[in-house]
Order: sequence, then structure tokens, then C-alpha cells
Amino acid sequence: MDETTQSECKKNILKNGKKDNSSFSANTIYMLGFAGAAVYYISSASGFWNITAGILKAALWPAFLVYGLLKYIAV
Repeated sequence: MDETTQSECKKNILKNGKKDNSSFSANTIYMLGFAGAAVYYISSASGFWNITAGILKAALWPAFLVYGLLKYIAV
């Protein structure tokens, strides 16, 4: 490797060995989706178990999304 490539690689690696992703990450998008789904499900809940189910549904919303998409395209 030449010096430029090596310096670019060094810039992309943090002290803990992970790459530096300074852009908007998928984890951030997932957490925003989780928060929105939690607010939606909890706002319509009435009782402890409905709130618990709402939190669980909010954590699993990507699975519901993929299932609905696959069902829609009839795979």
C-alpha cells in the first residue's frame, strides 16, 4: 500500500479497532423508528400488559415490516 492509502485507513479506524462512521447510521434510524413506534403503541394502550406488548411490538417493528412486505409481494 502506498502512504496515502495507509493514512486513509488509519483515519477510518478508531482506537478500539472499529471503523469511524461519522454519517447517520442505521442504528440511529432504528432507534428513531423504535421511539416513534413506542409512542404510537403506548398512546393507544390501556393497562400494564398492553403497554408491555406495545414496547415489545416497537422493538420488533422491522420484523412486522418485512413480513408485511413479503406477504404483499406474495413470496
